[in-house]
Amino acid sequence: MDDDYLEQVLDLVAAVPAGRAVTYGSVAEVLRDRLGRGGPRQVGQVLAHAGGGVPWWRVVDAAGSPPARHATEALDRLRAEGTPLVADGTRVALRRALWWPEDDALDDAAEPR
Repeated sequence: MDDDYLEQVLDLVAAVPAGRAVTYGSVAEVLRDRLGRGGPRQVGQVLAHAGGGVPWWRVVDAAGSPPARHATEALDRLRAEGTPLVADGTRVALRRALWWPEDDALDDAAEPR
C-alpha cells in the first residue's frame, strides 16, 4: 500500500464529523473513484496500522458494526458523540448516521499534506 493511498484514507476519515459514521466500503468507493484502486479491506488495514490519529471509530462495516476487537471502545465513543445507534446499541443506525463526503472533503483528501 502506498503512502498516497494511506494519507487519503486518513484525510477522508478525519473529515467524518462527530455524530456521523461512514462505511469501509464508502471510503473505498470514494478513493477508488479518485485513485483507481483499493477496497474496504485496504481501508481497514490502513486504519488498523496507522489510524490512531483519526476518528477510526466512525468507520463501520456495511451493517453498521464497529471493528469487533474494539467494539466496546468504539460504541462508547459513538454514544458520547451522539451518533444514532440501533435499539440494542450494538451498531450504528446507518439510515440516520451515514455520512458521505462533500466535494470539499474529497478535494482535501486529494491534496498532498
